[in-house]
Amino acid sequence: MNQQTPAIKKEFFYGWVIVTVSTLALVISNGLSYYGIPAFYKFIREDFVGRGTIPANEAETFIANGATLTILLAGLFAPVAGWLVQKYNLRVLMAAGCVVMGLAFLLHSQATTPGIVYLSRVLMGISLGLVGVLINVILVSNWFRRLRGTALGIVLTGTSIGGFIVPPVATSLILKYGWRTSMLVLSLAVWVVLLPAVIFLIKNRPSDIGATPDGDLASSEDNKNEDQSGSTGMTLGEALRTPLFWIFALCAALIFYPIFVTGQQFILYLQTEKIGLSAQSASLALSALFAVSIGGKFLFGFLSDKFSSTKVMLACCATMFLATLVLLSLTANTAFLFLIPFGLGYGGTFVLLQRLVADYFGMREYGKILGVITLIETLGAAIGGKITGYLADAANGDYTQAFYGVIIATGAALLLVVMLNFMVRQREAET
Repeated sequence: MNQQTPAIKKEFFYGWVIVTVSTLALVISNGLSYYGIPAFYKFIREDFVGRGTIPANEAETFIANGATLTILLAGLFAPVAGWLVQKYNLRVLMAAGCVVMGLAFLLHSQATTPGIVYLSRVLMGISLGLVGVLINVILVSNWFRRLRGTALGIVLTGTSIGGFIVPPVATSLILKYGWRTSMLVLSLAVWVVLLPAVIFLIKNRPSDIGATPDGDLASSEDNKNEDQSGSTGMTLGEALRTPLFWIFALCAALIFYPIFVTGQQFILYLQTEKIGLSAQSASLALSALFAVSIGGKFLFGFLSDKFSSTKVMLACCATMFLATLVLLSLTANTAFLFLIPFGLGYGGTFVLLQRLVADYFGMREYGKILGVITLIETLGAAIGGKITGYLADAANGDYTQAFYGVIIATGAALLLVVMLNFMVRQREAET
């Protein structure tokens, strides 16, 4: 939009419908595949160990492998998704993601061997590349420029809302009907709710309906050039040749290590003998983490529209790191002293990582660059999950030392965000 032209707001902007559907997509896709499925872990583990399908001394690794496959495939597929969004209609891609996800949960609910479980987790990862965070961030970024931080903050609360709602609902269903039936019931949200919403409501960009980003009425010249607004910035190749890209990518990987491990394996830590929470109490604790992160996503997304987004990122990461120090002497009574500030900081970093890709490298090849960043942060998460599962098995199911890795990774990420602040300040001084 031409900065010299006063913005006149329309009575209704369809971009907010897009925000609503994208938020719903993340509530269901991430809520089920990332944050809801840990509620099943204890019951799946007991089922498979009881059947003799897996040995008891490899049970934690079995669970960690499934979680790692999902996030690893989501990451590996991210660059592919970044390329696909430039070639194909977003609605078609998201609908395909819904179908793959629905099939993954149907398959998992009937699994009796580790191989079938792993295949279903692979399909979940692929589906997240098509209907998860990356594609929804790209979609919403098409619709918003001036209000991008706020819009992304709202949309990305979807992952936390899913994490808040699904675990206790899943646990209640499992205790009443068993884990297999409960998984089938939850998968209906994909088929009955999300798929129809995607098919009937998603539109790629404002120009598809004769609108402009943020719902502003712009001059005819601005309307004519709206599609060109995403042409500024770096190509993927140009971004890869900058030190800023690699510092940012390593930072993202280190941030996703603790985010993934806490979201996936902290529920098991809380149920160990040392901490002593029941399955239902542990699920409620995990829900509390995601409930707090909702506020963090909205708050810090909004603040990134008002202040330097890199400085807001620094505040988020510092909050996460200070929270992890509680893990040095975690008990049932101190668990929430970790979860509440960690959730607040985690929510903020999650939004800022998506936004900073556009801020640092522009919209020219946003999908491709975000896809590569997503791959790298996913590798960080997968490594974290694998390390945590291995250390827990080595300690006979005790996660204490395994979670010290969360402290180390978060501290290293904080140092890199400090470096990013200096690099961005220097780049601004040179331009």
